[in-house]
Amino acid sequence: MSLPPEALATFTRLRPRLSRIAYRMLGSQAEAEDMVQEAWLRWAGVDHAGVMDGDAYLVRLVSRLCLDQMRSARARHETYIGPWLPEPIIDPDDSLEQGEEVTMALMLALERLSPLERAAFLLHDVFGQPFEAVAAALDRDEAACRQLASRARTHVRAARPRFPVTPDRGREIADAFLAAAHNGDLSGLRGLLAADVVLYADGGGKRIAVMNPVLTQDKVARFFTGLARKHDHVMPPVLWRGLIDGLPGYVTLASDGEVQSTALVIDGDRIVAVYITRNPDKLRHLVGLAGNA
Repeated sequence: MSLPPEALATFTRLRPRLSRIAYRMLGSQAEAEDMVQEAWLRWAGVDHAGVMDGDAYLVRLVSRLCLDQMRSARARHETYIGPWLPEPIIDPDDSLEQGEEVTMALMLALERLSPLERAAFLLHDVFGQPFEAVAAALDRDEAACRQLASRARTHVRAARPRFPVTPDRGREIADAFLAAAHNGDLSGLRGLLAADVVLYADGGGKRIAVMNPVLTQDKVARFFTGLARKHDHVMPPVLWRGLIDGLPGYVTLASDGEVQSTALVIDGDRIVAVYITRNPDKLRHLVGLAGNA
């Protein structure tokens, strides 16, 4: 498919940003790639002489494609078996532009919003689009988009840690949690977990996982000590350590031979949420991962 050199260069330069927008809207890397590919096909058929701002056009195009996809995805999530988590994406420390960080905790908060609220918040607050551009992307007036973003902002504010940790401290706590969890160290786990900690595990009905969130320090600590006893306190192979959707975490090889990811929300020096992804459909891109453990 032939494109004018300038149009090809515009899409190539913008593709990483379009992929991030699509993933943050959908929570699925595979669906995000589909949306970007569809945008590419449509971009190839455009009369580029009539496009005044290629960047704005492509952001608008991907945003509208994602809105349609989000409406159908919402229905799928309502029938999902057990807790639904977005696909875990490994983030190198410098992979995001300033202001673009959206953690898994925030993405779960965004799941409770309408597709338009989510899109308005992401485009304006996360990706820095002016409300004029957001209005064009969502086919709404600016005032309505400001209201959408404001409502979304109120909902997601509570998901941000009050006292976020540095990357080094986050990794230190994640390493301590990994060791305590697999050693069955009940006292150590209690020392790491906040009183109101919550554990989510996404197996999608395809691997064993908790069907409902596990709440409170004592129950979460005992959950992991029980698993440690079941697996004879064997430390699993650690394939990768680092940021997962902006959160400290790690990828391990579980006892069933499948990979799983664990991401932690840390507020101050305490873990307030644990996100474990076990659904193999969401982990295919991590199979064979190694080298940063």
